[in-house]
Amino acid sequence: MNLFGETVTVSTVLLLVLSVGLALFFEAINGFHDTANAVATVIYTHSLKPTVAVVWSGICNLLGVLLSSGAVAYTVVALLPIDLVTTIGSGPSYAMIFSILISAIIWNFGTWYVGLPNSSSHALIGSILGVSIGHALLSGHALNEGLNWKPVQDVFTALLVSPVVGFVCAAGLLLLSKALIRRPELYQPADAKKAPPPWVRALLILTCTSVSFAHGSNDGQKGMGLLTLILVAVLPGAFALNIHSSNVAPLLSASQSVAPVLAQYASSGVSVNDQEATNQLTNFLKPNVKASNGIFPALAAKNNTITNKLSGKTSFQSFSNSDRRALRNDMYLVSSTIGKLDKGKVLTNPQEEKTLKGYEKTLDTETKYIPNFVKVAVAFALGIGTMIGWKRIVVTVGEKIGKEHLSYGQGASAEIVAAATISAADHFGLPVSTTHVLSSGIAGTMTASGSGLQAETLKNIALSWILTLPACTLLGAASFTASLFLILNLLGIK
Repeated sequence: MNLFGETVTVSTVLLLVLSVGLALFFEAINGFHDTANAVATVIYTHSLKPTVAVVWSGICNLLGVLLSSGAVAYTVVALLPIDLVTTIGSGPSYAMIFSILISAIIWNFGTWYVGLPNSSSHALIGSILGVSIGHALLSGHALNEGLNWKPVQDVFTALLVSPVVGFVCAAGLLLLSKALIRRPELYQPADAKKAPPPWVRALLILTCTSVSFAHGSNDGQKGMGLLTLILVAVLPGAFALNIHSSNVAPLLSASQSVAPVLAQYASSGVSVNDQEATNQLTNFLKPNVKASNGIFPALAAKNNTITNKLSGKTSFQSFSNSDRRALRNDMYLVSSTIGKLDKGKVLTNPQEEKTLKGYEKTLDTETKYIPNFVKVAVAFALGIGTMIGWKRIVVTVGEKIGKEHLSYGQGASAEIVAAATISAADHFGLPVSTTHVLSSGIAGTMTASGSGLQAETLKNIALSWILTLPACTLLGAASFTASLFLILNLLGIK
């Protein structure tokens, strides 16, 4: 069977369909949660009909995804165990992908079913940590070698900070608007029988648009990174590298230009072959290994491998499928190593640092690309998920957080804060949850208006937030073990 110009077996097609289906289902459930938050106010206040709101939010999510840099998509990939990423297409790498998606889907679906807003990003990170633990235990590695604790710290920081930001800023914005905009209809509970005044309606549609666009530019990318990784694993000939790129010659030139810089940092008299370089760079990229200039001989050797592979080539299409996958791994190792050295402040000469960072960017252009159809598929899945599952979350946001129903001003204030916070987080690379900011923002506006809060709902939401990381970590570890057993024994993929 021919697929994307590559000859594949029926079992490969089935594996592709299953894994892509899981990735898109995860994005659909992401729509249940995060995108449902974006449309909650316009639907609940009858500013837009549900179908129109969902379609409009889906378009804004798509625009956010298409106009984004795509860098956020690979923040997920960067958290995965490095030895599984560099052996993508092996049995353990398939088990990694399946278990991450299955774990996040189970938790997200469960919290959605009971109507609790939940962070899909945190569920995904918890699942990744669980896979890292499972992989380390099954491989006989120490946990501190493969477990990346930084995402845990980031998640807990966001868990503490983002609700406070949402609560305080949304409450403050509502109080400020009451002082400046003296229009009583803005602060009355939404009328279930009629749409709000035109100017209020326009404001709510604008805030919905902002949150949806910001969500697409940040959260919508996370599934894209996993979906692209699936395509690389199953169809390396078509997706391991950007085969339509015309940058082979510039890439070769860049690899040649950095060779003297790497040789200068490398210790004299140290000789490293390609396999040794692969092993050393893989170990270096493990989370708790500190950056040092001792890795430069291996980095220089791996860069020479890239130079040799590119020499005489005019395009990536001239490589065989296996060679494309191998070249991608080489480029990924070199790019990630340069990035870690830069973060570790090992690069001391400004000009040499600029040269190496430029090379890293060139490598990333060819390996960390997102096919346009992947972006469209993810945005479509988000929209479909929102259309199917919006009601449970919308009712929670509109009726169950405060003791009174949501007013127009409360919804607008919470969404303005959410859009601004997500955009700022996107700019600074901070892991802030749409769900956390918006839900706590609604709570803040209810408090500011004196309507009071429903303690039972807030307790359940807080529990779901707190339990997401440990629950998904346990699910990830268990599902990785089960998936690995099934793939190795039933499918025979080593």
